[in-house]
Amino acid sequence: MPRDEPEWIMTRRRALGERIGDLRTAAGHSQESFAEATGISRRTLQRIEAGEGDPRYSDLLRIATALDKDMVTLMQTSTS
Repeated sequence: MPRDEPEWIMTRRRALGERIGDLRTAAGHSQESFAEATGISRRTLQRIEAGEGDPRYSDLLRIATALDKDMVTLMQTSTS
């Protein structure tokens, strides 16, 4: 990661990535097909799901739209 972050931020980032991966899988998408559906590169999607770095707001909007979820639903994680 580009900078040191407090553990609570890294924990929530990982939880968000896991949630996105779970929702993607439940929707029947592979990472490749989901990358195509969202217009996000597969590598960027892999990094988001792994909780690496900060996802761009526009990428989160694309993900929420492709999953037919609003941003609040997308961001709900067990650590929130």
